[in-house]
This record gives sequence, structure tokens and C-alpha cells, in this order.
Amino acid sequence: MRWVTRSHVHVDRVACPWLIQRFVDSESEFLFVAPDQVAGVAAEQGAIPFDVPGVELGHHGGRCSFEAIISKYGLKDPALQRLAQIVHAADIAADLRTDEIAPGLEAIATGFSILIPDDVANLEAQFRVYDALYAWCRLEVARVNR
Repeated sequence: MRWVTRSHVHVDRVACPWLIQRFVDSESEFLFVAPDQVAGVAAEQGAIPFDVPGVELGHHGGRCSFEAIISKYGLKDPALQRLAQIVHAADIAADLRTDEIAPGLEAIATGFSILIPDDVANLEAQFRVYDALYAWCRLEVARVNR
């Protein structure tokens, strides 16, 4: 399936493709376009839009797009729920300090944007960061639930 969002990826637009590819659609293909082209590309390509205003898999009710995808696809993994807290805080500036890990994730996203401006290459590089963070979340959830 094709998925489409705004170009110039940052926290949510990296976390969402990672989540989609790892837990929703392992055959996913991501398209990155100008914000005003997302709807047209979605219609033309049959792509699912995400992390843009006015779409189902976007920000709603104080939640970020990563949280919308978790909800839509019924992902119940406690480690993903912990990761969602981090992504939410890192993505929503007003909530940045509500999670101790979030400022680091936001800094990493900014650094990758500077080093790797190509969206697809940026995703490829940052997916390992999310794999590692998810592994930490799994460990943290297990530790807390002991």
C-alpha cells in the first residue's frame, strides 16, 4: 500500500512510517510531497494520507498522528504505548517536557534533518533509532510490570 504525507520529515513523519512498516503494512511505500499536494497525490495514487491537517491519521484531540495510527489499527502492545508517549511529547512542542526521553528524540530528529535532507534516506537512517527505542520501551515496560 502507498502512504503519503508532507515532505521534510521530523518526529511524527518518521515515527509513523516506522510504525506502519513494522506493525501495519510491511509492504508499505511512502510518498513525500508539498503539503498542498497531499490530497491530490492520495487520490491519484490511491495512497493513505497521514500527518496532515484534516485526515483521519492526523492530529486530533491533542493526539499526534502516531497515536492515531495506533488507535485506528488497534495496536495494544504496551511497549508501543510507551513509545507513543515519547513520540507525542517530542512531536507536540507544548508537551516536549512531559516525557524525559522526548527532548532527546526531538534533538535526534532535528540532527537527522540537517544531515540527511532526503526524506526516504532520512527514514532509512532513523528506523534503526526507532527500533532501538522500541527495544528500550519493551525492556522498560517489562521492568515496570515486574
